[in-house]
Amino acid sequence: MKFFRLPETDEEKRRVPPKQRIAKGFPILTDGESQTLSSEEWKLKIWTSDQSHIWDYEQLLEFESEHFTADFHCVTHWSKLDVTWTGVRVLKLLEKFELRPIEKFAMVHCYGGYTTNLRLEDLLKPSSFLAYELNQKALPAERGGPVRLVVPHLYAWKSAKWISGIEILDQEQLGYWEQNGYHRRGDPWQQERYSHP
Repeated sequence: MKFFRLPETDEEKRRVPPKQRIAKGFPILTDGESQTLSSEEWKLKIWTSDQSHIWDYEQLLEFESEHFTADFHCVTHWSKLDVTWTGVRVLKLLEKFELRPIEKFAMVHCYGGYTTNLRLEDLLKPSSFLAYELNQKALPAERGGPVRLVVPHLYAWKSAKWISGIEILDQEQLGYWEQNGYHRRGDPWQQERYSHP
């Protein structure tokens, strides 16, 4: 229990999902190599079957900047409480698109080849955002900088580091971890860690 502890107060017990421990620090977990790119190199493409738009870092900063304080839940049984990010709601970027009722899914693409799938209703929650600062400092590369996705109501593998694209789909496709046995959605409160045959 050197680096983690069990929830102690009533509030912690209310905020920490089942079978999670509270991290005393903020662990960094990455499958494969960390990506290193500058804010000048970074771009984000969002596309559907018939629409697309690309933003660079400076264009992202033109959107309304907001501070988001949220709990962060890793599938490896730890939670970090009250993480403060700065960024832009995903919803703000997707307002530029005329989404069809059939489009209910998204595939998130990242520099380095990582992917993760999300239901569009999860991605479009007001609590889902693109973060470019952590604790009011530029998001470091090992944390997914210059820009990462944060979807705090799902397990952290859905909060993709080094995001490069969001593909809007009318049929669900599985991302990297989902193809390797992780749950399609990943709700910490339902303990949706792994898929079931």
